[in-house]
Amino acid sequence: MIIDSYDINSEPIVKLENFYGEKQHLVKKCMVIFSKVIYEYMLEKFPCRQIAEVRACNGNIPVWTLPYEGETIGFYLTPIGSALAAGTIAEVNHLTGASVFIMFGSCGSLDKEATDGKFILPTEAYRGEGLSYYFAEPQDYIKIKNTDKLAEFFKERKLPYVQGRVWTTDSMLRETVNLVRKRKEEGCIAVEMELAGVQAICDFYGFELYDFLIAGDVLIEGNYETDGLSAANHDLDKLFLALQIAKSV
Repeated sequence: MIIDSYDINSEPIVKLENFYGEKQHLVKKCMVIFSKVIYEYMLEKFPCRQIAEVRACNGNIPVWTLPYEGETIGFYLTPIGSALAAGTIAEVNHLTGASVFIMFGSCGSLDKEATDGKFILPTEAYRGEGLSYYFAEPQDYIKIKNTDKLAEFFKERKLPYVQGRVWTTDSMLRETVNLVRKRKEEGCIAVEMELAGVQAICDFYGFELYDFLIAGDVLIEGNYETDGLSAANHDLDKLFLALQIAKSV
Protein backbone atom coordinates (compact mmCIF):
# COMPACT_ATOMS: atom_id res chain seq x y z
CA MET A 1 0.00 0.00 0.00
CA ILE A 2 1.11 3.56 -0.62
CA ILE A 3 1.12 4.32 3.11
CA ASP A 4 4.09 1.93 3.38
CA SER A 5 6.20 4.04 1.00
CA TYR A 6 8.02 6.23 3.56
CA ASP A 7 11.45 4.60 3.87
CA ILE A 8 14.25 6.45 5.67
CA ASN A 9 16.15 3.30 6.58
CA SER A 10 17.88 2.76 3.25
CA GLU A 11 19.63 4.95 0.69
CA PRO A 12 18.07 6.10 -2.61
CA ILE A 13 19.49 4.34 -5.65
CA VAL A 14 18.79 7.22 -8.05
CA LYS A 15 20.37 10.55 -7.10
CA LEU A 16 20.36 13.94 -8.80
CA GLU A 17 24.16 13.82 -8.99
CA ASN A 18 23.74 11.03 -11.54
CA PHE A 19 22.12 13.51 -13.95
CA TYR A 20 23.53 16.91 -13.04
CA GLY A 21 26.83 16.39 -11.24
CA GLU A 22 27.64 18.34 -8.10
CA LYS A 23 25.11 20.66 -6.50
CA GLN A 24 25.38 24.33 -7.47
CA HIS A 25 24.89 27.46 -5.34
CA LEU A 26 23.63 30.27 -7.58
CA VAL A 27 20.53 31.76 -5.94
CA LYS A 28 18.72 31.44 -2.60
CA LYS A 29 15.09 32.36 -3.35
CA CYS A 30 12.96 31.04 -6.19
CA MET A 31 9.38 31.59 -7.38
CA VAL A 32 7.32 28.66 -8.64
CA ILE A 33 5.18 29.94 -11.53
CA PHE A 34 2.08 28.13 -12.82
CA SER A 35 0.74 30.72 -15.27
CA LYS A 36 2.37 30.88 -18.71
CA VAL A 37 0.94 34.39 -19.05
CA ILE A 38 2.73 35.55 -15.91
CA TYR A 39 5.90 33.67 -16.90
CA GLU A 40 6.03 35.34 -20.33
CA TYR A 41 5.35 38.74 -18.75
CA MET A 42 8.36 38.25 -16.46
CA LEU A 43 10.62 37.33 -19.37
CA GLU A 44 9.45 40.37 -21.33
CA LYS A 45 9.47 43.01 -18.59
CA PHE A 46 12.49 42.06 -16.47
CA PRO A 47 16.17 41.67 -17.46
CA CYS A 48 16.19 37.91 -16.92
CA ARG A 49 19.18 35.58 -17.07
CA GLN A 50 18.99 31.82 -17.50
CA ILE A 51 21.06 30.01 -14.86
CA ALA A 52 20.02 26.36 -15.20
CA GLU A 53 17.77 23.89 -16.96
CA VAL A 54 15.77 20.98 -15.60
CA ARG A 55 16.04 18.27 -18.23
CA ALA A 56 13.30 15.87 -19.33
CA CYS A 57 12.64 13.79 -22.45
CA ASN A 58 9.43 15.73 -23.19
CA GLY A 59 10.99 19.17 -22.84
CA ASN A 60 13.38 21.08 -20.61
CA ILE A 61 12.47 23.69 -17.99
CA PRO A 62 14.70 26.79 -17.96
CA VAL A 63 15.44 28.37 -14.59
CA TRP A 64 15.91 32.14 -14.62
CA THR A 65 16.87 34.95 -12.29
CA LEU A 66 15.65 38.52 -12.25
CA PRO A 67 16.69 41.56 -10.20
CA TYR A 68 14.06 43.02 -7.89
CA GLU A 69 14.68 45.88 -5.46
CA GLY A 70 18.25 44.84 -4.78
CA GLU A 71 17.51 41.09 -4.63
CA THR A 72 18.27 38.36 -7.13
CA ILE A 73 15.27 36.03 -7.34
CA GLY A 74 14.94 32.82 -9.32
CA PHE A 75 11.85 31.59 -11.15
CA TYR A 76 10.64 28.92 -13.54
CA LEU A 77 7.42 27.65 -15.13
CA THR A 78 6.48 24.53 -13.19
CA PRO A 79 4.67 21.43 -14.39
CA ILE A 80 1.20 20.95 -12.90
CA GLY A 81 0.42 18.25 -10.35
CA SER A 82 1.95 17.22 -7.06
CA ALA A 83 4.54 14.71 -8.25
CA LEU A 84 5.96 16.89 -11.04
CA ALA A 85 5.82 20.18 -9.15
CA ALA A 86 7.50 18.70 -6.08
CA GLY A 87 10.12 16.77 -8.01
CA THR A 88 11.02 19.87 -10.01
CA ILE A 89 11.62 21.80 -6.79
CA ALA A 90 14.18 19.18 -5.73
CA GLU A 91 15.91 19.43 -9.10
CA VAL A 92 15.93 23.24 -9.04
CA ASN A 93 17.50 23.14 -5.58
CA HIS A 94 20.27 20.86 -6.85
CA LEU A 95 20.88 22.96 -9.97
CA THR A 96 20.79 26.39 -8.31
CA GLY A 97 21.00 26.02 -4.53
CA ALA A 98 17.59 27.67 -4.09
CA SER A 99 16.14 26.68 -0.73
CA VAL A 100 13.35 29.24 -0.24
CA PHE A 101 10.40 28.73 -2.58
CA ILE A 102 7.44 31.06 -3.10
CA MET A 103 4.55 29.26 -4.79
CA PHE A 104 1.26 30.83 -5.84
CA GLY A 105 -1.63 29.92 -8.09
CA SER A 106 -5.32 29.28 -8.42
CA CYS A 107 -7.53 26.81 -6.59
CA GLY A 108 -11.14 25.76 -6.34
CA SER A 109 -13.17 27.17 -3.48
CA LEU A 110 -15.10 24.76 -1.28
CA ASP A 111 -16.50 27.63 0.80
CA LYS A 112 -17.38 30.69 -1.29
CA GLU A 113 -18.36 32.78 1.73
CA ALA A 114 -14.98 32.19 3.39
CA THR A 115 -12.78 32.69 0.32
CA ASP A 116 -14.57 35.31 -1.80
CA GLY A 117 -12.32 38.29 -2.44
CA LYS A 118 -9.53 36.93 -0.23
CA PHE A 119 -6.14 35.35 -0.63
CA ILE A 120 -6.06 31.82 0.77
CA LEU A 121 -3.21 30.85 3.10
CA PRO A 122 -3.30 27.08 3.61
CA THR A 123 -2.69 25.78 7.12
CA GLU A 124 -2.78 22.06 6.29
CA ALA A 125 -3.19 20.06 3.09
CA TYR A 126 -5.13 16.82 2.76
CA ARG A 127 -2.85 14.30 1.11
CA GLY A 128 -5.07 13.17 -1.75
CA GLU A 129 -2.05 12.61 -3.99
CA GLY A 130 0.77 10.09 -4.02
CA LEU A 131 4.18 11.75 -3.77
CA SER A 132 3.91 12.98 -0.19
CA TYR A 133 3.77 9.41 1.11
CA TYR A 134 7.36 8.86 -0.06
CA PHE A 135 8.61 11.94 1.81
CA ALA A 136 6.54 12.11 5.01
CA GLU A 137 5.11 9.67 7.51
CA PRO A 138 1.59 8.53 6.58
CA GLN A 139 -1.22 10.68 7.94
CA ASP A 140 -4.20 12.40 6.35
CA TYR A 141 -2.93 15.99 6.52
CA ILE A 142 0.42 17.72 6.30
CA LYS A 143 1.06 21.02 8.08
CA ILE A 144 1.97 24.08 6.01
CA LYS A 145 4.50 25.44 8.42
CA ASN A 146 5.02 29.01 7.16
CA THR A 147 1.34 29.93 7.01
CA ASP A 148 1.51 32.18 10.08
CA LYS A 149 4.55 34.04 8.74
CA LEU A 150 2.62 34.73 5.54
CA ALA A 151 -0.41 35.80 7.55
CA GLU A 152 1.74 38.44 9.27
CA PHE A 153 2.91 39.67 5.87
CA PHE A 154 -0.68 40.01 4.63
CA LYS A 155 -1.86 41.59 7.87
CA GLU A 156 0.88 44.23 7.87
CA ARG A 157 -0.15 45.25 4.35
CA LYS A 158 -3.88 45.14 5.12
CA LEU A 159 -4.48 42.54 2.40
CA PRO A 160 -7.63 40.39 2.72
CA TYR A 161 -6.84 36.77 3.49
CA VAL A 162 -8.25 33.65 5.08
CA GLN A 163 -6.39 30.72 6.60
CA GLY A 164 -7.68 27.18 6.45
CA ARG A 165 -7.21 23.61 5.38
CA VAL A 166 -7.01 22.72 1.68
CA TRP A 167 -7.37 19.48 -0.23
CA THR A 168 -4.59 18.39 -2.59
CA THR A 169 -6.00 16.07 -5.23
CA ASP A 170 -4.46 14.17 -8.13
CA SER A 171 -7.68 14.27 -10.17
CA MET A 172 -10.03 17.21 -10.57
CA LEU A 173 -12.35 14.85 -12.47
CA ARG A 174 -12.90 12.88 -9.24
CA GLU A 175 -13.85 15.82 -7.06
CA THR A 176 -17.16 14.10 -6.41
CA VAL A 177 -20.11 15.30 -4.36
CA ASN A 178 -19.31 12.88 -1.54
CA LEU A 179 -15.60 13.70 -1.44
CA VAL A 180 -16.22 17.46 -1.53
CA ARG A 181 -18.71 17.07 1.31
CA LYS A 182 -16.23 15.03 3.35
CA ARG A 183 -13.35 17.47 2.88
CA LYS A 184 -15.63 20.39 3.81
CA GLU A 185 -16.69 18.58 6.97
CA GLU A 186 -12.99 18.32 7.88
CA GLY A 187 -12.58 22.07 7.45
CA CYS A 188 -11.15 22.32 3.93
CA ILE A 189 -11.96 25.63 2.25
CA ALA A 190 -10.24 24.98 -1.10
CA VAL A 191 -8.93 22.27 -3.42
CA GLU A 192 -5.73 22.34 -5.50
CA MET A 193 -3.25 19.88 -7.02
CA GLU A 194 0.27 20.45 -5.68
CA LEU A 195 0.64 21.62 -2.11
CA ALA A 196 0.75 18.39 -0.07
CA GLY A 197 3.53 16.93 -2.20
CA VAL A 198 5.48 20.18 -2.43
CA GLN A 199 5.34 20.73 1.34
CA ALA A 200 6.40 17.12 1.96
CA ILE A 201 9.46 17.37 -0.26
CA CYS A 202 10.38 20.76 1.21
CA ASP A 203 10.14 19.38 4.74
CA PHE A 204 12.17 16.30 3.80
CA TYR A 205 15.06 18.28 2.31
CA GLY A 206 14.88 21.26 4.66
CA PHE A 207 13.59 23.84 2.18
CA GLU A 208 11.29 26.72 3.15
CA LEU A 209 7.96 27.03 1.33
CA TYR A 210 5.64 30.06 1.24
CA ASP A 211 2.37 29.32 -0.53
CA PHE A 212 -0.72 31.41 -1.22
CA LEU A 213 -3.74 30.79 -3.43
CA ILE A 214 -6.66 32.62 -4.98
CA ALA A 215 -9.95 30.88 -5.76
CA GLY A 216 -10.90 30.78 -9.43
CA ASP A 217 -13.70 28.23 -9.54
CA VAL A 218 -16.27 27.29 -6.90
CA LEU A 219 -17.36 23.72 -6.16
CA ILE A 220 -20.87 23.75 -4.73
CA GLU A 221 -23.06 20.68 -4.51
CA GLY A 222 -25.15 20.65 -7.68
CA ASN A 223 -23.27 23.59 -9.24
CA TYR A 224 -19.83 24.49 -10.59
CA GLU A 225 -18.85 28.15 -11.09
CA THR A 226 -15.86 29.08 -13.28
CA ASP A 227 -16.31 32.84 -13.68
CA GLY A 228 -13.11 33.78 -11.85
CA LEU A 229 -10.80 31.09 -13.20
CA SER A 230 -8.88 33.13 -15.79
CA ALA A 231 -8.23 36.01 -13.39
CA ALA A 232 -7.15 33.64 -10.61
CA ASN A 233 -4.69 31.96 -12.95
CA HIS A 234 -3.21 34.92 -14.77
CA ASP A 235 -3.74 38.29 -13.01
CA LEU A 236 -0.42 40.01 -12.38
CA ASP A 237 -1.22 41.18 -8.84
CA LYS A 238 -0.11 37.77 -7.55
CA LEU A 239 3.28 38.15 -9.22
CA PHE A 240 4.09 41.45 -7.55
CA LEU A 241 2.82 40.13 -4.24
CA ALA A 242 5.09 37.08 -4.61
CA LEU A 243 8.05 39.34 -5.40
CA GLN A 244 7.41 41.29 -2.22
CA ILE A 245 7.17 38.05 -0.24
CA ALA A 246 10.44 36.85 -1.77
CA LYS A 247 12.11 40.11 -0.79
CA SER A 248 10.82 39.93 2.78
CA VAL A 249 11.62 36.31 3.70
